[in-house]
Amino acid sequence: MKADAGRKYRAYPAGDQTRVLTRWGHTARALWNVALEQRVYLWEQRRYTLRSAEQCKQLTAARADVDWIGELPAQAGQQILRQLDRAYENFWDPTHPARFPARKKRGSRLSVSFPGQAVAVRKLNRTWAEVRLPKLGWLRFRLSRAIGGTIRNATVSRDGNGWHISFGVHTGRRPDAPNGKPACGVDFGVTASAFVSTEVAPRLMAPTLTASERERLKTLEQRKARQVTYAKKHNGGKYGNRLRKTIAQIAGLTARGANRRRDFTHKLTTDLAKNHGLIGIEDLRVKNMTASAKGSIESPGRNVRAKAWLNRAVLDNTPGERRRQLEYKARMYGSVVVPVVPFHTSQTCARCGQVDPESRKGCGRLFACTRFGYEDDADHNASVEIEARARRTGGSDINSTRSIPRVRVPATGRRRTREAPKPARAS
Repeated sequence: MKADAGRKYRAYPAGDQTRVLTRWGHTARALWNVALEQRVYLWEQRRYTLRSAEQCKQLTAARADVDWIGELPAQAGQQILRQLDRAYENFWDPTHPARFPARKKRGSRLSVSFPGQAVAVRKLNRTWAEVRLPKLGWLRFRLSRAIGGTIRNATVSRDGNGWHISFGVHTGRRPDAPNGKPACGVDFGVTASAFVSTEVAPRLMAPTLTASERERLKTLEQRKARQVTYAKKHNGGKYGNRLRKTIAQIAGLTARGANRRRDFTHKLTTDLAKNHGLIGIEDLRVKNMTASAKGSIESPGRNVRAKAWLNRAVLDNTPGERRRQLEYKARMYGSVVVPVVPFHTSQTCARCGQVDPESRKGCGRLFACTRFGYEDDADHNASVEIEARARRTGGSDINSTRSIPRVRVPATGRRRTREAPKPARAS
């Protein structure tokens, strides 16, 4: 049985458990780096592929010789090596977007993983429960929702808000049958976080940090910069308690903003998956959209500061995470997600199909078709166009009656069909 759902709870270590989990987190990070370095070395020197089965035997010998490795539970060390195997498999898979496994820095999120056979959970009352971890004992956590399945793995992690316990759970739930609900198109943006084609107003995500929190974050960042400079000049780069406290306060603010962003994303994607049978979205390349502006100190680029602000705004709306959540929630609620080509969705008239950059001058909120004078909110017009494309390509039984739109390029006066393939380049 494989885990098909995740459950995350706030954990509350007691007594020395916090110090033990912190040491384990750093040990797990170091073990990952050592195991990865060993695999890279053997491949570069001998073209030998090392796997977790062989490394687990070496880990058993290392636990007897090295104290800090022996302190980490054996199940956690073996789980790290299995995760490294999975990272390599994802890298070798041409259909997976994962890159080559990376080394973990000291500032990385602390986490320790255990297989499901090594943990046990007992419920204390309606709101509290405990999980028994090897060499640690019972760890209390807030039972904010039912686990609802068989535990296949457990991970203890720490972020700016504290410790958490996550379970990979096998629920056995199968995808729902098609729900037969109406289709929609969704345009994810910056000014309007999400505009649904069947609605008349956009869904706006509240700022992840309030004005006072943003000011506080700016002050803390400036204080951190001064303290880091002082540490390099007078302490040989060693961080003091005050600097560590500042870093912890920054982590707490950023984690608070991330939680608010995650809350909005979950509510948005759940509502879309439950109430629609077909959801059209743009097939965005977020990495290309958020590439840094070209330039250097000697020859600075143009609008570098504006591009940096736009990149932060795009990433703050997390279009990639929204798509990921939509895809797995759609299977749960009987809907389907159809990514469409984002080519000129903001310049295409959703009523007549004419594509003209003049229909939307600048980055204004108004779309005015140059052919028939049709006017609409630019993001709503784009969402209707996305829905039309999704209906044509998603296999919906509700087919669009509009012909394939054509593109007018004012600079050259040429007309070409968007779906037509590019001509082969002469050699």
